[in-house]
Amino acid sequence: MKKEISVYFILFAILALLSGVLIGIIASFQFIIPGFFNIIPFIKCRPLHVSLVIAWIFLVSIGGVYYYLPKYCNVSLYSDKLPKIHLWIFILTGISVITSYLLGIFGGREYWEFPPVLAIPVILSWILFGYNYFKTVFTKKDHWPVYLWMWATGIFFFLFTYIESNLWVFPYFREHLIRDITVQWKSNGSLVGSWNMLIYGTAIFLMDRIKEDDSIAKSRLAFVMYFLGLTNLIFNWAHHIYIVPNAPWVRYIGYGISMTELIILGKLIWNWKKDLTKALQDFHILAVRFIVASDVWILLNLTLSIALSIPAINIFTHGTHLTVAHAMGSTIGINTMILIASCLFLIPDVTKVQFNKLEAKFISIGFWIMNGLLFFFWIALILAGYFKSHLVLQDKLSFQDIMLQIRPYIGVIAFTGIGILGAMLMIFLPPVNMIKNYLIKK
Repeated sequence: MKKEISVYFILFAILALLSGVLIGIIASFQFIIPGFFNIIPFIKCRPLHVSLVIAWIFLVSIGGVYYYLPKYCNVSLYSDKLPKIHLWIFILTGISVITSYLLGIFGGREYWEFPPVLAIPVILSWILFGYNYFKTVFTKKDHWPVYLWMWATGIFFFLFTYIESNLWVFPYFREHLIRDITVQWKSNGSLVGSWNMLIYGTAIFLMDRIKEDDSIAKSRLAFVMYFLGLTNLIFNWAHHIYIVPNAPWVRYIGYGISMTELIILGKLIWNWKKDLTKALQDFHILAVRFIVASDVWILLNLTLSIALSIPAINIFTHGTHLTVAHAMGSTIGINTMILIASCLFLIPDVTKVQFNKLEAKFISIGFWIMNGLLFFFWIALILAGYFKSHLVLQDKLSFQDIMLQIRPYIGVIAFTGIGILGAMLMIFLPPVNMIKNYLIKK
């Protein structure tokens, strides 16, 4: 029996997420307990955590695209061999990245702290992915639903911005401090927007399939929101560099584009009651629960994001735990909820086995625990960031004294992290067992 390659992407994704969360918990305890788990010190834990969580995002997104395209989009995948090559490149590169971190071999920049030579296989894997995707979708002659455009945009812009984020290896960028910082943060800001395109495209696809109604993905509003998101992807990065002495117009553009997010926020609030009422009708569907949760987290995190984009606030909060709160709200609350929904839709679809009542109950309990603890985790980060900025500017304390002052909030973050990991195990045990039975079946 030929096994669906996407299942392997999903399995490795789940392993990456659980490992990444575990490493994140260790790192948080290292803030409050000196010498805690020195086998992997904080300098190694942080990049390990970031790389593993990013691997989770990409593995689920890519695995979903490889499965959903031929299954539901009325096209045949251009090549069945390229996804297998893609997976092997991803795994071997991932092992190399993890090994380099554990050995203390660094050399990269933010998000990509591994030696820059490992960027070569990453770029190669995305070229293969992009080639396979575009050769596949260009055979589709009818009107593309918005998620095909979003996946295409995510693939193109990730490859573009990832290459851009490695321009620092050239002296022209590396030896000019302002140019270096500007390009680095510009690329990283747009890079996050690129993987958001992959994830949000997946969310729209899932809503389309669960409702069995493609009008959502082909509506004028969907394309308006897509182009607004594309504009933010290209220009929204500028609010990351308010503190860099660049030309004023760069900051004005960054602020203006950031404030267009108010349109998205206004639309969310305007449709909130109506959308929530409709969504609750399908709340018994596990994938729908996680999509509804992501909608709630979009509302919360977008409010925080808009506040952090205001220059008068940004100058105080930049680099504090408020920035981390925004990152965690996006990564766990929005992106991970959508990607879990994709897992819970894809795995039963591939294996032709549905979750039984006990498994569904187990996942449901994990869902409520995860979201409840995540809210306290998020609030603790916001409070830690607020007090850190206050202590720096008002009391002018040293870093060590500041960390002692916010230690209780870091403690909440560490212990809620343990609970979130436990909830994730409850959510993932049934689908992983389903994958195991599928892979060993002859």
